[in-house]
Amino acid sequence: MLQSASGLGVLNTAVSGRGDRVAPKGKESKARAAAKTGSAACTAFLQGVLPRLGLKWAGFRKVRGQVCKRLHRRLEALDLPDLEAYRQRLDQDAEEWRVLDGLCRVTISRFYRNRGVFDHLGAEVLPALCQDLQDAGRRSLRCLSLGCCGGEEPFTLGLLWHFGLAPRFPGMTLEILATDSDPKSLARAARGCYSAGSLRDLPPDWRDAAFDAADEVYCLRPEFRQAVRFLEGDLREGMPAGPFDLVLCRNLVFTYFDEDRQRRSTADLAERMPRGGILVLGKHERLPSGCPGFETVSAHLAIYRRL
Repeated sequence: MLQSASGLGVLNTAVSGRGDRVAPKGKESKARAAAKTGSAACTAFLQGVLPRLGLKWAGFRKVRGQVCKRLHRRLEALDLPDLEAYRQRLDQDAEEWRVLDGLCRVTISRFYRNRGVFDHLGAEVLPALCQDLQDAGRRSLRCLSLGCCGGEEPFTLGLLWHFGLAPRFPGMTLEILATDSDPKSLARAARGCYSAGSLRDLPPDWRDAAFDAADEVYCLRPEFRQAVRFLEGDLREGMPAGPFDLVLCRNLVFTYFDEDRQRRSTADLAERMPRGGILVLGKHERLPSGCPGFETVSAHLAIYRRL
């Protein structure tokens, strides 16, 4: 079932009509390996193993290429011929499931991703939230960025605060806790240096004011990092205690986790947010139906308010 539909039975003969010419052994072995670790085989493999990790295949459909490349490198490291052999390795070595879990982390992010979301937060949602907090005697906006990858999202929020909100609320401060389960991503966040492509959606004046550029690498200046604290953690094992006035949970829980974990995460979020707190999901994500505790602020932008 893990073989591709490319016709492995005829790989050792030419199909040009010139007879039974035998393909070189090196090319034959590479063709067989490609068939056994290619797109169709990788898809079938992921569909089989993701549920055990608490993940769902639908979320990986468009980004499976990143995971499949990692799987191919893992097979080479283990000197295994195909994904069927790797599946047998998983059956024999429980610790390998931890390795596989790490291979399934999707690390796609950039600054100001889905710009309409940040535009709306800066123009309407956060000013109203900050005013409510200020009226209640609060002097800080406490934020949580879940699945922060290389820091692009929490740093974007920090820039939004610095350039858009801090001048309007001079008596308030910003506190951001950003979490991710991938140590390599967190190390990149700690460095705070990015390629030009990562900043392509960021307003140019923000980029010029907040980053030092050298050789096409843009490093965020220290004064724009101060509000953000990074923490390693897997959301399937728990969330930071809170409370948090604003939670960004975009393109993670409600894309990759199975429904049971989505519902548990929704309950965990509700416990960590005060009434009036704002929850932002990925633009194409939605809370599971029937989950209490939130009302919709913007269905189009997947923004919710804690009841």
